[in-house]
Amino acid sequence: MLRSVRAAGCATALAVVGLAAAAPAGASELAPHHGMKAHGTQAAAAVAGNLSYGGGNVVTSPKIYVVYWGNQWGTGSTVTNDPSGEAALQLNFFQHAYGSGDTWSNSQTQYCQGVATGTTQCNGAGTAVGHPAANPVGGTWLDSSAKVANRPSDAAIAAEAVKAAAHFGVSGDNAEVIVDLPHGVVPNGFKTQYCAWHDHTTTGSGADLPYTNMPYITDAGSGCGANFVSTGSSGVNGATEGITIVGGHEYAETLTDPAPSSGWTDSTGYETGDKCAWISSGQGASSIVGLNGTNFAVQSLWSNNFNGGAGGCVVSYTSASNQH
Repeated sequence: MLRSVRAAGCATALAVVGLAAAAPAGASELAPHHGMKAHGTQAAAAVAGNLSYGGGNVVTSPKIYVVYWGNQWGTGSTVTNDPSGEAALQLNFFQHAYGSGDTWSNSQTQYCQGVATGTTQCNGAGTAVGHPAANPVGGTWLDSSAKVANRPSDAAIAAEAVKAAAHFGVSGDNAEVIVDLPHGVVPNGFKTQYCAWHDHTTTGSGADLPYTNMPYITDAGSGCGANFVSTGSSGVNGATEGITIVGGHEYAETLTDPAPSSGWTDSTGYETGDKCAWISSGQGASSIVGLNGTNFAVQSLWSNNFNGGAGGCVVSYTSASNQH
């Protein structure tokens, strides 16, 4: 994603390249975010050029915390209004992303911190991105204390992440808070420019806190991944596969660049997910993968040490010599 800085930190979204420079009047709030671009705003091919290290932290011991924000999800402590079943699918996906049964996100363990700025191959040096040995989900919480505005501000989303971190009692770059927005809520730029974005902020104690703005993905339909991958007999529902495609994109980018853009980006500011988003055929095409016995739709992720160090998009990574 594009490099840009603001007082509260940098942000990364599954969004439009060049957004900071090309945002229309009134959309300045979007400019800092690293976002996953909406489908159709990026060429369906890998973006060449390896990632390099920017000198900041990576996530060395991943833990995921999910807050379902707003009484639109339900008025008690249990999600009851979720027409597409997004909460359950998202949770199931992350609960299966661990150990030897997850060769998809394992590709990101080649990246590290504590090496020279500009490094492109860690080769065992520094401290590597962590790969969970067990279920990485640390907790979920329905914050039904109030109704979320139909178009919540970036500041409000960040504030909810801080509130959730306090609820869970966590902080620091190893804790990723995902702010799930309810059905019908459309933050500025969702659907037309991005599908989700990640950023970082600070807790009340001043500790860093990576977080993700995760709108209700199926509200965007094919623009955010519905029916993007042929499901065949996998058991995956094409209408909801964007939930894991988008969620996986933001998770991988948080692992390698929790405080954008101080971690791993390429020369244009793209992160590991950006470089491989919306590839529909050939090497690095989005596909159905098995994570510890359950199938999910995912996009590929960038691997610097693929193809003899030239780099490329891969969906499976057991080692530098066994990836595809």
